[in-house]
Amino acid sequence: MSDLIAQLDTEGYAVLRGFLSPAEVAEVSTEVDRVYQEGLKHHATYRDHNLLFEILDDPKAQRRVVLQAHWTAWISPLLERLRRNEKFFAVLEPFLGPDIKQITHQLHWKPPGAKYTFYRFHQDARFREGKIKTRDYLRSTVTTGLAIDRQTVANGALRIIPRSHRLGYLGLSDDGPIMVGQTQDEELRRCGLDPASIVTCEMEPGDLLLWTLFTAHGSAPNTSDYDRRFMINSYVRAADSERGEWAFRGGVSTPLGNEPQICKYEQLRERPGPFYVEADWTEEARTRASIPLPARK
Repeated sequence: MSDLIAQLDTEGYAVLRGFLSPAEVAEVSTEVDRVYQEGLKHHATYRDHNLLFEILDDPKAQRRVVLQAHWTAWISPLLERLRRNEKFFAVLEPFLGPDIKQITHQLHWKPPGAKYTFYRFHQDARFREGKIKTRDYLRSTVTTGLAIDRQTVANGALRIIPRSHRLGYLGLSDDGPIMVGQTQDEELRRCGLDPASIVTCEMEPGDLLLWTLFTAHGSAPNTSDYDRRFMINSYVRAADSERGEWAFRGGVSTPLGNEPQICKYEQLRERPGPFYVEADWTEEARTRASIPLPARK
């Protein structure tokens, strides 16, 4: 753990090998496949409180795909237990203490053959409101990424820029969706980042990656013939956040309550759902929007 703490502090990321056993990974894998099929029941992106399925009719794969799902712990007892498992506490407590809330709980897929399987370089502070973009929060949050499949160069493993967390908030990719247009080297250099320093975090199933809110990261497309399933859980020191679902209180694993709490979804109280999000952020949609309508006769 001392090595893990030191690497996260100095490099902005760290990898814990063998976080889950092969048997535990197999159980999670089966459940994640079930959740994916649940998502495919929807024709478009679907929200119900904090539960979200992002659905896309991918133009290259020519089929409906699930790109990500948020807070599936509300519909999966197994994932609900996993997010507050004692193994997570053992990793998080040295960083965040005994009282820990959870801001994000996400499943990400990179379906083989699909077009939109990459992410521009960004910092997760982009998706937090308020003062959290200041460096005061550098040590308040730890984000974890669990490898469900092998994470390789071919299937688009996460890519990290070491020590980028020391530079504060850089505004990377703030100009639009992070899945449209891959980051160019010039954009990184303008922010004081060296493209040659990028590290691809290749992992085996059950490995756990840790990074900070300010660590610049992204990923390349999945060019393989196999999926890249990845589970992201982001935790915050409870004293530093009014938001989030409790994960551990006084070191005790704490289940979800009766009502979802505001995490990242700002309109939770005003528009709880369920509803569909029909908006299309893809390049194809932008192209269609720029085509002028024919003149009326």
